[in-house]
Amino acid sequence: MSLREKGVITGIGETAYSRASGKSVLALQLEASLAAIADAGLTPKDIDGIIVYGSTVAEDFITNFGIADLRFSAVTPMGGASSVAAVQCAIAAISAGICNHVLIPLGRNGSSGTRIGTRVQQMPQFRTIGEFEMPVGAIAPAQLYAPMARRHMELYGTTSRHLAEIAVNTRKHALLNGRGMMTKPLTVEEHQASRMISDPLRLFDCSLESDGGCAVVVSAAERARDMKQRPVLVMGVAEGHPDSPSAITQRPDLTRLGLAKAAPRAFKMAGVSHADIDVAEVYDCFTYIVLCQLEDMGFCKKGEGGPFVMDGTIAIDGKLPLNTHGGLLSQAHMAGINHVVELTRQLRGAAGKAQVKDAEIGLVTGYGDMGDGSIAIMRRA
Repeated sequence: MSLREKGVITGIGETAYSRASGKSVLALQLEASLAAIADAGLTPKDIDGIIVYGSTVAEDFITNFGIADLRFSAVTPMGGASSVAAVQCAIAAISAGICNHVLIPLGRNGSSGTRIGTRVQQMPQFRTIGEFEMPVGAIAPAQLYAPMARRHMELYGTTSRHLAEIAVNTRKHALLNGRGMMTKPLTVEEHQASRMISDPLRLFDCSLESDGGCAVVVSAAERARDMKQRPVLVMGVAEGHPDSPSAITQRPDLTRLGLAKAAPRAFKMAGVSHADIDVAEVYDCFTYIVLCQLEDMGFCKKGEGGPFVMDGTIAIDGKLPLNTHGGLLSQAHMAGINHVVELTRQLRGAAGKAQVKDAEIGLVTGYGDMGDGSIAIMRRA
């Protein structure tokens, strides 16, 4: 049974993003969740499903919101692919008739609290990663993903200048959005002069560490007809996992992500082509991961991602406006749920200065851990 248009994004909420929130991760999630629920025109007691992230549990929301009848709870442990995968999980639960309104909250104290490198070392996959990467000192995400970018460069001639194009455009969009942590323009020259973090990834190829929270409410399509906001329907959704083994450097193809498996399923479910996509919010933990996802989704052939992003293609007024909120690179690192929030705004026509003209259909992706991928294609009602 297809999940096409069985679920609708009805509410979105977010906190301010900062380097030191002074709040707990739970407090940030509760704040964002209340905003999302109110945005949907609901009350906390209307929530009958919840998909949590990290160390948070459903009971935290039952207790704080006074939810009397939570019928469904789950977790999608896929790192940065979790939020979009949670949208699929929510719609599956809704389609099965289990619940009507599913809350997807996410909060992080990535700047003032637990850094993402620590979380990586706590993953089950790290047992395998540790066998090959730890002996050479590779324990942080930049170190684990850098070989992917270097392999792409050696095979296809991709350059740091191509990656700079992604960073610079993303920063421009963050300045339009008005909610980004990065508030100064970035030039290609500044990108190229920034210090090396893990060759070939430079400082401005890397995402931020941030404090903040976001939340999304996914509702049954029939329940959304008379709700507060213009509905944003999920046309196609899928997740995919990378080829074995978990250790990236030991795979036959370092340049293929789980998204390569998920994207064809989502496009088929949605019944649209790449030419129909008006705006894309693509998970951007690192600039190279953006480039690789564009290839794996089929916007260009493998190896052609570098030339594809050049010459204004990914600008607000380009052929494929990309990460119109500033993404993880320049807005905040919210493990990708801020990408879902931004796509919803775009399709509502409520993105302010960053609004893509006549945006009707868009997509959002997630990327996590050792190559997990998730994608949702959405349209305005």
